[in-house]
Amino acid sequence: MLLATVLLSAALAPQAAPAPPPAATPPQAPAATAPSAPVAPPAPATSAGPAAAYIDAGIAAFKKRHFAKAKAEFEKAEAADPQSAAAAYYLGYTYYKIGEPSKRMNANKEKAKELFARAFSLDPAFNPTWGRK
Repeated sequence: MLLATVLLSAALAPQAAPAPPPAATPPQAPAATAPSAPVAPPAPATSAGPAAAYIDAGIAAFKKRHFAKAKAEFEKAEAADPQSAAAAYYLGYTYYKIGEPSKRMNANKEKAKELFARAFSLDPAFNPTWGRK
């Protein structure tokens, strides 16, 4: 009797509507023909990267007023990363300090002017840190 009651209640229970078929999805294009993601522009040049160690060494020498050593380190930084605004700026400032005793414009100050212009053409928002983190 119990079995008959369960079967009868199951037969009389409202039937759930069948689930709709899943929506058809468009076929995916193969990965090889998918459009490539846009390439991001290069990050602004800073003291990070291949020139960082040379820049740090140059700043340390500059702070001790060892301008010839600082110049050599900044030149290495510029050779390691020609697109480094930091290397160009710090090298320019070192040239300026070497030429500073002369009140007149000289070759060192001219070179400094060129390097400053190059640094800010590479990264107009460059802000020297002089070792501050």
